[in-house]
Amino acid sequence: MSKQISSPMAGTIWKILVQPGDAVAAGDTVAILESMKMEIPIEAEIDGTVDAIVAPEGTVLDDGSAVITLR
Repeated sequence: MSKQISSPMAGTIWKILVQPGDAVAAGDTVAILESMKMEIPIEAEIDGTVDAIVAPEGTVLDDGSAVITLR
């Protein structure tokens, strides 16, 4: 079963900090979102392994859009 890590607000993915296959722990920063000229860290809510990068760098997202899936 996969779990999505979602964008906390509308913005642009500025930097992806993980790759598929990387292990992440709850609280790890997995990406940086740029919104209103601020950099907002996107953190994993659970432990898991990165399955896929859904929104690569430069993607414009709405609030709640999937960024990464974990397995």
